[in-house]
Amino acid sequence: MQTTLTLGEAEARLAIDACVAELKNRGKPGVVAVGDSHGELLALWRTDGCALPSIVIAQNKVYTAARVRGPSGDLGRNAQADGSDVHYHGDSRYVGWDGGAPVMYKGQCLGAVAVSGLSGVEDLDIATIGITAILNALD
Repeated sequence: MQTTLTLGEAEARLAIDACVAELKNRGKPGVVAVGDSHGELLALWRTDGCALPSIVIAQNKVYTAARVRGPSGDLGRNAQADGSDVHYHGDSRYVGWDGGAPVMYKGQCLGAVAVSGLSGVEDLDIATIGITAILNALD
């Protein structure tokens, strides 16, 4: 029997609150998405003024990060380096943009947090704040 841990509603709320607070602190609009260990959406928040395409992009970043168990941007960089298509996984939801990262706890991927709407560097930085909020609550 396998026992796995996955993010739930409480952890999603922690990440959303931490990321939205940071977006507001920076005075920038964005979308925050949180997914379970399979990358399926648990929660999504779009701040006022954020462009609509960022909604789907954030969902896809969280899906990618959870499924590949690594930062979403790494998939794009790896595909670019070897000349492959980022969609070689057979699923159009995989993206190669920075901004999504897995929540790793005791060697297990519990889910992922992603941000979209800013630069890839800022998206990932803010997503990491959400991940930290989750991990701090677990320890």
